[in-house]
Amino acid sequence: MNPSQDIGHAERLKTAAGAKAALLAKFKPRAAQIDPRFAEREAMRAAELAQVRKDRSVAKAAIRQAAADAAQAIVDAEAALAAEALTAKRGERKERKALSAAEAKAKRDARYAARKARA
Repeated sequence: MNPSQDIGHAERLKTAAGAKAALLAKFKPRAAQIDPRFAEREAMRAAELAQVRKDRSVAKAAIRQAAADAAQAIVDAEAALAAEALTAKRGERKERKALSAAEAKAKRDARYAARKARA
C-alpha cells in the first residue's frame, strides 16, 4: 500500500484538530494597529464641532437681535404716532383758544365802539 493512504485514525483526528484550529484562528482578534493620525483627526472633529456650534449660536443671536430690533421699531412707531396725535390735539386746542380769544376781543371791541358811539 501507498504510505499516503496508510493513515490511521489518530492521524485523521490530528489533521481535523489542526484544520479546526486554523479555522478558529481566523476569528480570533488580531492586535490592533493604532492609527498615528487618530488623535489629530479627533482634534479636527472637535474643532469642526466647536465651529458649527459657534456659527449656530451666532445665527441664533442674530435672529434674537433682529426680533428685538423689530419689537423696538414697533414700540418707537407707536410712540411716534402717539406723540403726533398729542401734538395735533394740542394744536387744535391752541387754535380753538386763539379763535375764542379773538371772538372775545371782537366782542369787547364792539362793546367799546358802541359805548363810544353812545357817548
